[in-house]
Amino acid sequence: MSAAPNHARKSWVLLHIGNRRFALPAESVIELAPPVRLHNFPHTSKLIAGVIVRRGRIVPVYDVAPILCGRESSVHRFYLIADRAFGASPEASEASAIPVNGECELANGEMQPRDENAPPYFAGTLAIENENIGVLDLQMLVTSAASNSPGAANPAEARP
Repeated sequence: MSAAPNHARKSWVLLHIGNRRFALPAESVIELAPPVRLHNFPHTSKLIAGVIVRRGRIVPVYDVAPILCGRESSVHRFYLIADRAFGASPEASEASAIPVNGECELANGEMQPRDENAPPYFAGTLAIENENIGVLDLQMLVTSAASNSPGAANPAEARP
């Protein structure tokens, strides 16, 4: 029996950033936090909007809307907090937050391989409700996009 590609059906959290929907693996999502005070501080990190304090932990907030949508999102209703893994070890991760502008949904589906022309921070796509939704690799999004300026990045195509 040959090994089939790993396209197992699993749970995904669908989130809204700008006017687009994206997905993250449900097992990486810690919580959807209400709007809390965003603490700003002097720094040179391009994507960090600031930090929030959640459950006694300092959580960096990454504003990824300019990378994914080509412009900043003016509406941030919640913070989606997810584990961002740095390697194979479970200890090599941190909680990271991204502002989202709508409620998140839980969906089940089978991830399809990413388009060869897609930016490297897309792990694949989901076909849900007649829409192809990009599955984000949060670690790749933050690290690859941080090395480029938001204007020079390849933003995701805007939905009509």
